[in-house]
Amino acid sequence: MEHEKRLGGADFMRAVACLMVLVHHLVLRMNFYKIPPNLDMTFILARFGNHGVSVFFVLSGFLLARPFWLALDRGRPLPSLRIYAMRRAARILPGFWFALTVGFVISFTVYGFALDRELTGRYIAGFLLMSQWHWRTFFPVQGDGPLWSIPFETTCYFLMPIGFLLLFNAKLRSRSALVSRLLWIGIIAASLVGHWLVVTYLPTDSVGRGWQYGFQGGAKEWMPRYNPIGFFAIFAIGALAAGIQTILPPRRSAIYDVIGALAIIMGAWQLPQSIGGPGEGYAWLGIPYQFPLLPLAVAIALTTLPQSLLLAKLLDNPASRYVATVSFGVYIWQDIVLTVMPQLFPSSFGTGSDDVLGGWITSSLIATAIIFAIGTLSYVLLERPIMRWARARENIMTRPVTA
Repeated sequence: MEHEKRLGGADFMRAVACLMVLVHHLVLRMNFYKIPPNLDMTFILARFGNHGVSVFFVLSGFLLARPFWLALDRGRPLPSLRIYAMRRAARILPGFWFALTVGFVISFTVYGFALDRELTGRYIAGFLLMSQWHWRTFFPVQGDGPLWSIPFETTCYFLMPIGFLLLFNAKLRSRSALVSRLLWIGIIAASLVGHWLVVTYLPTDSVGRGWQYGFQGGAKEWMPRYNPIGFFAIFAIGALAAGIQTILPPRRSAIYDVIGALAIIMGAWQLPQSIGGPGEGYAWLGIPYQFPLLPLAVAIALTTLPQSLLLAKLLDNPASRYVATVSFGVYIWQDIVLTVMPQLFPSSFGTGSDDVLGGWITSSLIATAIIFAIGTLSYVLLERPIMRWARARENIMTRPVTA
């Protein structure tokens, strides 16, 4: 998203999601049996940084749906799906494919996994963005666990325009903004029914299920509650938030500061609600990450912050904007760094040390610096050039034909 098109609060939300997931993966490297008692709750709460994935999905739905709502409300045609697809591909695929390939290579070179049909098949499924449909391929490579979510999100990229095709249909298209938003609520309801059907009728068996069996055992533990249809419900809440934000009066008001702040507090409060249960924070219908309250809190914040007087300006500070800018690279490269470090330096994260906490802090700071350096390089050298190339192609495609 270009600078002049930034929406207040969006950079902050992306930065928060990025840091939550990073902290989650750092905390997983800590020996919980050696945490000082006075820090128990801090580490337990940080463990639920994985809920940042939900923030990412709501934010993506919000930003990508907004042009569709604007066109719908102004009586314009459906935005070009060709340009939409090209933008998404340019933003996601180069970085994803590069990190996926590196993760695949280190799976059998560094970690010693057999380069067999199973490992290769997972890589191919991930490369084709089809790994999300089965527990065998859920984690497309051994060397980069977080990449599981990228095919999930691309499924949402595909499903969202289908929903808008229904709204733009001449028979369903309504001049009432309220009716169109109610129809979108129906799409969310349909996705929830789809999720329920998947969970009810496509359970995984118990053979080899559980994280003690590695990534595939963990995937078998997560599925079917982790499925693309359920995650689309999270994404679609963000899309609905965009539909609401576009019809709010453009005048800024302090009331939006208050509502936005309360929504952020509400969202933060969902993390301790997961304490005592599975780390995935399963909630309504078994959808993870405290669904629907966490996605709703994020959606409310995204809806109100663009019209706030002060809060969005405070939250979208230079630090937030930097983290938001490099967040994709940070996300796709963090697990590679965090898993390679112990391979190269066995004492990383306090392993075998009397001062486990001190070792963990030192390694976490080093890892974070490396991750952000790689994320920045990924954005500057790969992501941004491809996006600029795609935008140039887009300008050529939309240029009027002259005689």
